[in-house]
Amino acid sequence: MFTAMSRDLEAVLSRDPAARSKLEVAITYPGVHAIWIHRAAHWLWLHRAKFLARMLAAFGRMLTSVEIHPGAVIGLGMFIDHATGVVIGETVTVGDEVTIYQGVTLGGTSLEHGKRHPTIQDRVVIGAGAKVLGPITIGADSRIGANSVVISSVPPDSVVVGIPGQVISRSRVAPASPDDNAPSSAPMPDPIGLSLASLLRRVDELEVAAGLAHPDSAIRPSPTGVWSGEDFSI
Repeated sequence: MFTAMSRDLEAVLSRDPAARSKLEVAITYPGVHAIWIHRAAHWLWLHRAKFLARMLAAFGRMLTSVEIHPGAVIGLGMFIDHATGVVIGETVTVGDEVTIYQGVTLGGTSLEHGKRHPTIQDRVVIGAGAKVLGPITIGADSRIGANSVVISSVPPDSVVVGIPGQVISRSRVAPASPDDNAPSSAPMPDPIGLSLASLLRRVDELEVAAGLAHPDSAIRPSPTGVWSGEDFSI
């Protein structure tokens, strides 16, 4: 238990630049408090004290605004950043070094007994407001975009965005860092921007081919990605 608690503190220090010491994290981070309360509640759950486990979980929800069912299996080094509004269901399994942001739901889509919640493998990052639903598996080292709704299993090293969640790329191997377990902080691709850019290129090609425009007259954003006002003048 104490080894797991120490690993939880180290996870915050390695992934949150605002964290300055283990003492500060232990006292002021509700996500850490939620995980610690869950570890105690899960121990009670495994030792057939299920009513006490549910009572402790309810206390943890009131204290931290994070609801973790005592039956959920949580690995080492999980970091719940900002904490508020996170819900983790009974049959969820979370691997090691997973990062979860506020408003995430790891929920079910069925009223059947048995495995009905997701399995989150090691080093997955789940963005704010994302919903991962059903008995699916999120492969190791994947990233789930903010507000995505994922209802299908995802292979390892994937980037998933949208409703329903779609794999838009496979992550590249990040360069070695002092902490090899820390998730990559590289920005995720912008699928809407990429789609618009592709459509604009296609329109340009068609207009040039039809003789309606000169190759150098196409309307496009500046190199910084910012549109100028005259592009939309009437």
